[in-house]
Amino acid sequence: MIIAAAVMAAAYMAWVRYVSERSIVIISTTDMHAKVENFPRLATAIARCRDTVPAIVADAGDRWTGNAYVDMAREPRRPVIDMMNAMGYDVATLGNHEFDDGQAFLGHINSLCRFDIICANVVSDTITFPQPAPYRIFCRRGVKVGFVGVVTNYDHNNHPAGKDESFEGLVFPDPQRTAAEYAWLKDRCDVLVLLSHMGDDMDRELASKCSAYDLILCGHTHNLVDTVVNGTALGQSGYGAKNIGVTHIRMKGTKIVSLDYRIVPLDGYEPDPHMAQLVDELYDNEALSRPVGESSRILTRVGLAAWETDAMRRRFDADVAFYHYGGIRFDSLPGLPINTGMIYGMEPFSSTLYTMRMTPAQMRRMIISKYNDTANPKESHRIDLFSSTPYTIRVDGRGEAVDVVFPELDEADTCRVVMGDYIYKNYRDIEASDVVPEGVLLTDVLINHLRENSPIDYSNDGIQHIERAE
Repeated sequence: MIIAAAVMAAAYMAWVRYVSERSIVIISTTDMHAKVENFPRLATAIARCRDTVPAIVADAGDRWTGNAYVDMAREPRRPVIDMMNAMGYDVATLGNHEFDDGQAFLGHINSLCRFDIICANVVSDTITFPQPAPYRIFCRRGVKVGFVGVVTNYDHNNHPAGKDESFEGLVFPDPQRTAAEYAWLKDRCDVLVLLSHMGDDMDRELASKCSAYDLILCGHTHNLVDTVVNGTALGQSGYGAKNIGVTHIRMKGTKIVSLDYRIVPLDGYEPDPHMAQLVDELYDNEALSRPVGESSRILTRVGLAAWETDAMRRRFDADVAFYHYGGIRFDSLPGLPINTGMIYGMEPFSSTLYTMRMTPAQMRRMIISKYNDTANPKESHRIDLFSSTPYTIRVDGRGEAVDVVFPELDEADTCRVVMGDYIYKNYRDIEASDVVPEGVLLTDVLINHLRENSPIDYSNDGIQHIERAE
């Protein structure tokens, strides 16, 4: 009797594994940047999916940085992890912003995750930041799903975007090459997924050369992506947990019958009451919610840049101020009364300011170098350096910058310039004299300027332009 039962059980398991038709779903997020106000709807979507089909919940990085209520919580960043634990995430890779508070902090916060942290292209031998596993294999209804994680090293100095000191002692091998090296996992899995934080442009390039992955879940570029390259599905659900990626996989035995990725907006879901309560408790912070001043209009990123550079210029009695596109984390100001939380959310990187002296020729070289940047193409061929002084970039027929015109500067002058520390430390071709690290936080400059000049009045019409050279 026992033998017969064992034989029947084995036969059933073999039928499930190699013959039966099954469905599983992968729910994916990326670049949530601590937008926990969207987590109650995210929790509902995950729970509903799990009620109907076996699911794996995955995140492609940049879980925090961008919400002052999270960044400055009693235990900084932890609210995001606690909420992800509550929602039942299974696996996540590292984004560049996971390193913002240093390796020791990241090692600690990873230890609080009840989901697996994987990243194949980071090498660490430190106690404070233990080496993460390169991959993880899950089994759902007999289907083996493998996840490999990678993070970009294309942004600056062969490490993810961020301050050099955050990455000291770590090595980041090329993520494309590393992902391709794990193609052998395909023989151990029914479905192989790359959880990637290197940008959908680099993911497309990888997929065109390596067909081992059935699905690449993209991150880092904040785009909406739903496409197929060389037989590999690529999906990316944007920014701020406004959407989720839902990949429905139908199997017959160990073979994929169909794999369909789609982007699902979360605004159609009712908020989960328990998650909503957690968010309300987090936002009950009088110090961050107290208004500092007002703006006469809702400012877009361009208008916010005008405010930032003007406040910087005034604070240091400078001729010109520069700040970079990626340092302004709001597409637009959330409201007209501006509180401290908004300012820290707009500029969450604890940026400090440098003063120096530069000629227009030196500024021109800096701007052209950034515009034509081949090392970090996601930041090139656009207005990346906002300035308090107008300028026009002239481009040739190939779209490359060849000149910059400053209508309000005298080419013979040497100007007093103020810029953010990220620009000075990371951008190329910066030549200057009398460089002084002022040690002053940009957020303090903005808070003081707003208090003294409320309501502020800035235009959303940019004063930096691009035109075709004659």
